[in-house]
Amino acid sequence: MTDRQPRTRRQEGPADARIRLFCFPHAGAGSGAYRAWLTALAPDVDVHPMALPGRDGRYTEPPRSSVTALARGCADDVAEVLDHTADDRPYALFGHSLGAITAYETARLLLRRGRPPAMLVVSGSEPPHRLTPPARPCHGLPDDAFLAEVIRLGGTSPEIREEPELLRLMLPALRADFAAAETYRHRPGGLPLPVPIAVYAGAEDMTLVPRRLDDWGQLTRVPVVRHRRFPGGHFYLDTDRPLVLQALRHDLMQAATPYHAPPRTPTAHLSRRSL
Repeated sequence: MTDRQPRTRRQEGPADARIRLFCFPHAGAGSGAYRAWLTALAPDVDVHPMALPGRDGRYTEPPRSSVTALARGCADDVAEVLDHTADDRPYALFGHSLGAITAYETARLLLRRGRPPAMLVVSGSEPPHRLTPPARPCHGLPDDAFLAEVIRLGGTSPEIREEPELLRLMLPALRADFAAAETYRHRPGGLPLPVPIAVYAGAEDMTLVPRRLDDWGQLTRVPVVRHRRFPGGHFYLDTDRPLVLQALRHDLMQAATPYHAPPRTPTAHLSRRSL
């Protein structure tokens, strides 16, 4: 048996956090997409960015090219963190774009294990049962054509698009992520999630059909918490981060009720970062 590398980039979080948040990155990204959230949401939220194969110190592992494989690994890692901490504080899942679909499938797996999250926050994605296969899949194209198509589709963050060498370094993981997104098909069946789903999107996100976002509500037995629209396009998480995190904190605190964390120490209280 080989040693299993951790898939969250957080070992010990705020002891007085009211809720844990596991964050799933978009295609081509890694745990660094959520690095700033660790301090911005502390001490109320214990943030665990998911570290995926093929990046984040796991370069010896081949990247997963299906949502099913990604979700299975992530479900194992969420359960491992919960087993290690062994307390009763709730947890939530947050995912952006491909990460939203992976987070949803992870939630389904955890529900089958009897450990559903307290909330699922999906960002920048239509619901899985409304996704349509791309007319021209690009994950099998030659490198140059693939990268050109990814950039044309707006499938990477602006920072990565400005660094061609970095883009090529990330090529295997990026290609696998696009394969996962382009080949994903929602499998109906099982119970709707018994958890609220909050739906976030950029108001100018041209990758979405806005009317389809309402259909996330068909995947839960409880009311969708709310639809939130933020200024910006597909990568609004980076362009309007303070506003996003302020809204996210509010939604997570609602999900954390009635859990009450232990009293905060003066040090933790003084170190709280304002949004």
